[in-house]
Amino acid sequence: MALSDDFKNFCDDLCLDTTDMETTCGEITKKLNSCYYGLANEKAEHIYIVGSVGRKTAIVKTSDLDVIFDLPISMYSKYNAYESNGQSALLQEVKEVLKERYPTTDIKGDGQVISIEFISFTVELVPAFKQSDDTFKYPDTHNGGSWKYTDPIAEQDECVFCNVSSCSHYYRFCRMIRKWKSNCGVAIGGLLIDTLVYNHFVDQNYYTDKTYYDYFDMLKYLFCYFKERNKNQSYWVAVGSNQFVYNKDNGSFIGKADKAYKKFCDCDTDEKKYDAFIYVFGSLFPNTTTPVKSSYIHSDRNSDDTEEFIENSVPIDIKYSVKIDCRVTQNGFRDFLLSIFLREGGFLQHNKSLEFFIASNNVPCPYQIWWKVRNVGSEAKRKNQIRGQIITSNSDKQREHTSFYGPHFVECYIIKNGVCVARDRIDVPIGST
Repeated sequence: MALSDDFKNFCDDLCLDTTDMETTCGEITKKLNSCYYGLANEKAEHIYIVGSVGRKTAIVKTSDLDVIFDLPISMYSKYNAYESNGQSALLQEVKEVLKERYPTTDIKGDGQVISIEFISFTVELVPAFKQSDDTFKYPDTHNGGSWKYTDPIAEQDECVFCNVSSCSHYYRFCRMIRKWKSNCGVAIGGLLIDTLVYNHFVDQNYYTDKTYYDYFDMLKYLFCYFKERNKNQSYWVAVGSNQFVYNKDNGSFIGKADKAYKKFCDCDTDEKKYDAFIYVFGSLFPNTTTPVKSSYIHSDRNSDDTEEFIENSVPIDIKYSVKIDCRVTQNGFRDFLLSIFLREGGFLQHNKSLEFFIASNNVPCPYQIWWKVRNVGSEAKRKNQIRGQIITSNSDKQREHTSFYGPHFVECYIIKNGVCVARDRIDVPIGST
């Protein structure tokens, strides 16, 4: 097997099976069509699957299904005539109709959507009115209520065009960037991902002459493109619709893209390439090439390995940012921050105390805090101290000690309503002396 085969397997594994989502969507549509159009058993009319699933750029374990239901124009006339926030009243009416179909399901209507909480995923339904130009007018309950417009069909059409023009590379790279987002805790929206990947592909003439063999270099160039964006830019123009996609987290994705790019630049061997893949994409990146092994994951697997992975514990939907750092102390020496030390390329020595802490976090309360400490390398394996269990301490600090050589790392997860909504990682390189 070659690296190109691993990329193909990885891209195939990222594809989302939408069968269950489409079945559920059909049942919701059937209920709404019966109520608002007098259509019995109609599961396809007036419903539009939008968002990343509609653009075909969603990945496996996607937890949200965004849909628009096109209501009769008479409903708009009725609620637009309200003196105050007819938009809220509209959402509440549609919510009550759906509760007739799902009486024991948690259904909420607020802001712009009606959220229906199923076990495997959440349907976020927007009741709207299709316009003559194929845009949709939809209610926004904030600030007393207003009507806004969205153009998802144009976005989907342009994504299809880019994917066809690029010989199917476009969808694959949008999905790989989503996997990077969930694995590295990158607070970037799905539409912005698809827009930036689209812009890069247009700049590169859609990569029409490339194959899986070229994916390593293509990823490196794509991360370079991401890291060169302006973090102070207020918005980007969305693919297809030309609507504004706002920079909601001060361009935090740019710094993480820079880290990914540097990982890909420092790859003069196949082993380092797999290290970069696993750092960026996580343990699920396939490695069928032998005898190459990644120092992060594959070389450490044994019967005593206790490592746990957050994706096996809770769904991941990165919507916020958390940043961790570490205060390094030792008697007789001045304290310092690990983040600054790492920028200088140093290695920690033994017998130092480490206090990992949350340096910044924009997740609204309430939430839980989980940690993971992973020891990597031959010495950790020999001492049977690989660790890697997820620690549900709910503490904003995690204390450790430098004991033995190896490229260790620590991760922090912010869990809200049973979903990992933010995560960060810091490397802990400990020297041999």
